[in-house]
Amino acid sequence: MGDKPLAARAQPDADQIRQLFDRIAPQYDQLNQDLSFGLHRVWKQMAVRWSGTAAGMDCLDVCCGSGDLALLLARQVGPTGHVTGADFAAQQLAIAAQRRPYLQDRLSWVEADALALPFEDGSFDAVTMAYGLRNLTDIPQGLSEVYRVLKPGAKAAILDFHTPTNPLVKQFQQWYLSQIVVPTAERFGLSEEYAYISPSVDRFPPGTEQVALAKAAGFAQAVHYPLAGGLMGMLVASRAT
Repeated sequence: MGDKPLAARAQPDADQIRQLFDRIAPQYDQLNQDLSFGLHRVWKQMAVRWSGTAAGMDCLDVCCGSGDLALLLARQVGPTGHVTGADFAAQQLAIAAQRRPYLQDRLSWVEADALALPFEDGSFDAVTMAYGLRNLTDIPQGLSEVYRVLKPGAKAAILDFHTPTNPLVKQFQQWYLSQIVVPTAERFGLSEEYAYISPSVDRFPPGTEQVALAKAAGFAQAVHYPLAGGLMGMLVASRAT
């Protein structure tokens, strides 16, 4: 990562981000649980529901990390469906492949770049992404790839942090990042690795801009739903039939 902390850089490049997620892989699940007070599971379940995932579908989870959301999708598609989890961090995928052995026959784990997904056009009945869009070095290209691999009429549900419009909520978010995220990461010896979150949230387009970017990528409809008082958000985008 070099000598300069991530927080002091304008924008880490893709290789730096990949290395970061490889390094934090062993603690990633526990950190997500601690930092969200367990609520990340609720939000991910909402992503499954809003993506329209149903039994027998072929679904894709982009930036799948250690597999939380992909595993939820696998339960939803049932034994007749299939879920592909794609991520560029090999260490995250290695952990994902070891989780919930009884579901692994409905899952495939693919090392892939979210900006150049190795799948044919119109391959998937639904696409999800959790905490991935914000980390892409080219968000419009990432949305274009999600659009490309979706079947006509299918939906994508994209969960991520959100910059609140309410000044009090924004102040709370800044307190949360400095007083909860940083100390928790320090306990795991990952303070530098998690320093990237605050500047990445500041750079991330707000919900209205995400909607505009989704429509520019080709989606016929797009809606952004604030969650947790605006601390989080879900972009739900539909491809025309």
